[in-house]
Amino acid sequence: MQRQLQLMLTLQDEINTLVNTDWRQQNFPWYRAIWVESAELLDHFGWKWWKKQEPELDQVKLELVDIWHFGLSLELQQGSPDQVASAMEAELSGRNRIAGDFRANLETFTLNTLASRQFDLTGFAQLLADVDMGFDELYRRYVGKNILNRFRQEHGYKDGTYLKVWRGREDNEHLVELTDSLDTGEADFAEQLYRALAERYRAVSKAPAN
Repeated sequence: MQRQLQLMLTLQDEINTLVNTDWRQQNFPWYRAIWVESAELLDHFGWKWWKKQEPELDQVKLELVDIWHFGLSLELQQGSPDQVASAMEAELSGRNRIAGDFRANLETFTLNTLASRQFDLTGFAQLLADVDMGFDELYRRYVGKNILNRFRQEHGYKDGTYLKVWRGREDNEHLVELTDSLDTGEADFAEQLYRALAERYRAVSKAPAN
């Protein structure tokens, strides 16, 4: 777990630096981003008692991954990836958690985040347990989304030249397909995924549209 945490923290530091080289000194309100994402998360899970709703679990997990991005950024304000990973591992593996009331636990997590302006790692771990999302799945989904974000930034996302749709399919779909074709246990999984995205993007961006 510690190796995976170190990789995720390193990737988060890299993408933050790509967006703003001075990000650590900017004191961005990451806690506020978590608060807003939590509201979106609750919408995907469902909370309206006056209409029939079923949890959109895939979207719920995507929102949890987005929150994890911001949480890692808050953790990185405390030290280097190596320093932070040890403390995070101790917190995440400290006890077994069973599924509970997701809505209530999300509210507690959000309140703790707003009150402390820090990442409630314990509360986040409980949310993962509530939707049966293991650490390995979090790792796979996070690395994939992080690499896609980096890929977009380095291929014209800011200036509008990036092609988000490749031959009729969004880049997210290509990401899932390529992630499933690789061994997430490999130490260079992130680099392999980036190379696979680059190779496919080169092929489709130069080819005529269907």
